[in-house]
This record gives sequence, C-alpha cells and structure tokens, in this order.
Amino acid sequence: TSDVEVNIKILLNPEVQAGRLREAARTRLLAAMTDDVAALVLRNNYLQSQALSTLELKSAARLAEYQHLIRLLERSGDLDRAIEYLPDDEELAERSKRGGGLTRPELSVVLSYSKIWLSHHLIVSDVPEDPYLSHELERYFPPPLRRRFGAAIPHHRLRREIIVTATTNSLVNRMGPAFVLRVQEDTGAEPARIARAYTAAREIFDMRALWAEIEALDNRVDAKLQYTMMYETSRLLRHATYWLLATRRRELAIDQAVAELRGGMRELKARIVGSLTGLWREHFEAARRRYAHAGVPSELAARVSSLDALDSALDIVELAASRRVPAGEAAQVYFEVGARIGIDWLRDQVERLTVQGAWQATARAELRYGVHRTQRRIADQVLAVRRTGGPLARVSAWMRSAGKELDHWQRTVADMRAAGAADFATLSVGLESVRKLAD
Repeated sequence: TSDVEVNIKILLNPEVQAGRLREAARTRLLAAMTDDVAALVLRNNYLQSQALSTLELKSAARLAEYQHLIRLLERSGDLDRAIEYLPDDEELAERSKRGGGLTRPELSVVLSYSKIWLSHHLIVSDVPEDPYLSHELERYFPPPLRRRFGAAIPHHRLRREIIVTATTNSLVNRMGPAFVLRVQEDTGAEPARIARAYTAAREIFDMRALWAEIEALDNRVDAKLQYTMMYETSRLLRHATYWLLATRRRELAIDQAVAELRGGMRELKARIVGSLTGLWREHFEAARRRYAHAGVPSELAARVSSLDALDSALDIVELAASRRVPAGEAAQVYFEVGARIGIDWLRDQVERLTVQGAWQATARAELRYGVHRTQRRIADQVLAVRRTGGPLARVSAWMRSAGKELDHWQRTVADMRAAGAADFATLSVGLESVRKLAD
C-alpha cells in the first residue's frame, strides 16, 4: 500500500503536470481512491499467493530445478542460503529420497530472490522503453488517475522502475522462479529478450482472459484443481516462449509478433478440438472428462484440455499463413499425419520421460523441439501436395509418395512400441529416423 501511495503522490507532485491541483482537491482525490488502491494491492497479494500455491503443487517434482536455481543465485552473489535458512544440498538430497520438496516459506524466499535477480537485469536493459511493455505503467495506477492524468503518467519519475516491477511480477508469478534462468541457460538469450518472448506469448494466446475464467471458479471448485489448470497455462507459455526465441532470432518485437500471430491463433483455437485425432484426441477427451467431473464448466474444461495440443499451435498458424490455407485445415493435416505415421506416440513418449537434473531437462526439451520441427516439416510437405481433396485425402496422397523412408520409419516405431517404455537413447534414434521423412 505504501509503494502505491508514494508513486501516486509523486505523480500528483506540484513539479509535474498532474500536480496542478489545489491541496483540498488533491486530498479529496487521494481519499476517493482508497478502495481503488486497496483493490490493486489485494490483487497483487492474490497473485503472489496463487503463484506460491501453484509452485507448491509441483514442489517435489521440481526439487532438482529449485536446487539448481539456488546454486545459480548463490554463484551470482544474489542469495546467501544460510542467512535465508534455505536447506543445504545434503538436506535437499534427503528430501529428494523421501519425495519431498521445498516448503511454502522456502518457496516464498526463492520466489522473492528470483524477482530481485530479474529486476536487476531488466532495469539496465531497454525493457522499460518497449512500447508494448510500457502499458504496464498505466495498469499500475488506479482508474481515476488514468482518466484524469493519463497524459502525465508516461512522465512519472519512476516509470522505468514501475514497468520493470510489473513485468517481473507477471513473468515470475506466472512462470515460476526458475523459468528465466533456465531459458537463459538453454538458449543463451538475455533476460530482456526472454521477457519480451514471454509477453508476446501471453498476448498471442490471450492468456489473461483464460486466467480470469479460472480465477472465477474460486470457492466453486477445489483450489488444487485451479492450481493445476494454472500450471497447464504456464506449461504452454513456456513452450511458446522457447518457440519465439528460436524462430525470431534477429528481432523480437512484441507488437509485431502479436500482430502477426494472434489473429491466426484465435481462428485456430476455435477449431482445434475438431482437428484432433490419435493420442491428441485421447488426451483431450480424458482431460475434459476429468475437469467436467470436478465441476468445471464445459466450455472452460474444453479450453483448458486443449492446451496440450496447442503446444503445436504456433507452428500450425505459420504453416497456414505460408501455404495460404485456413488454420483449421492446416491443423487437420498436422494432427492427421502425426497420428497416421506415429509421431503422436513419439511425442507422447518424450513428454513421459523422467528427468533428473538440468542436463536431462535440457535433453528432453531438445527432443521435444526436434519432434515439433519434424512434424511441422512433414505437414508442410502434405500441404504442398496438389489439392486432390480434403486434408485427409492429401495426407493419404503424401503417404503413397513417401516410399521407403516411410516404410523404414514405420518399422522403427513399431519396434520401439513393442519394446515398451522408451528412454532418451531410444527416442533419439526414433527422432533421427522420422527426420529422414522430412528431408
């Protein structure tokens, strides 16, 4: 409350345009905004509590990731583990054996320090000058101030700090404390570029609207179910952030990426369910039944259940644009060819891999990326087939022309499936085999 109050008073200072108020009028305005300020502060508290609860849900599964994060923060000099009473590596090893994770207070400390680390990096970058992220400055202030003094807000003395704080909170609350450091390790991207990619992904998928629908279920469904749904949204945004970093290497302008992809994404989201087949359809239906049984409204249950398939959405939207076909048609081809030749199984096995430590996590991410890129290239080949009918007919025509490479891949995937659960080595061989179809 004090932070918001101080920043409002800076805006209303007589030295700036917004401060041209008589003292009595200024006092009345401040008093009138009491409930608005309270709402902003409570919203911030709500989001931080929600973030901790979502992290707590997966704390044991992500213990190795948090241990790696703590080490990195120590190495950078941002964290002293002993001062903050965080467990040492020996204690963390014992918890891992017991299937335990970080406690809620420990998660709170790690969350806080990751925000400090990120804000330090963003404040010295050009993030506060980004035209898209600058909207965070306006959102920070109560509606009465936006209406009356909107022209003065961009000139606030602490505008850069406010934008960085808002950007940091959004990113870390939604994606977790390890996200930015993990992406930086995997891709070499600077925190500012990662923040841009995350923001673009959030806007392309209209994720704020979905978050609002999930939050509207407060006290109507089990809270853990809501945290699970929130986790699924962060999982999609994580993959989309990586995708944008990989495909927009030269320039990553948020407004340009959103303008280029959001329209196609909205079209695809409206048609994605009807395009699913194979394991994608099975996973979708199982999730939808689970959510519906727990009391989630049917439309929302379908939207959340489709998030897994939307991992491929950015590839599909670009395919549709490049081949000048509707997004729904591109999606039908993408999922149909994946199910017909067994890429859906390969992808499913990659997602099932158990990882131990940062290196295996990176290896799984590389396998996932390889599967997605290969399926996109094969779908592009199918879409390049001269129109001889609908999407299913085009898939059949492509399969007839694929020849020995398809036969070899189908024998390979049949052998892998017969062998049971696949490991990193098996799936790497499988990926190399199916890549030959995409050459």
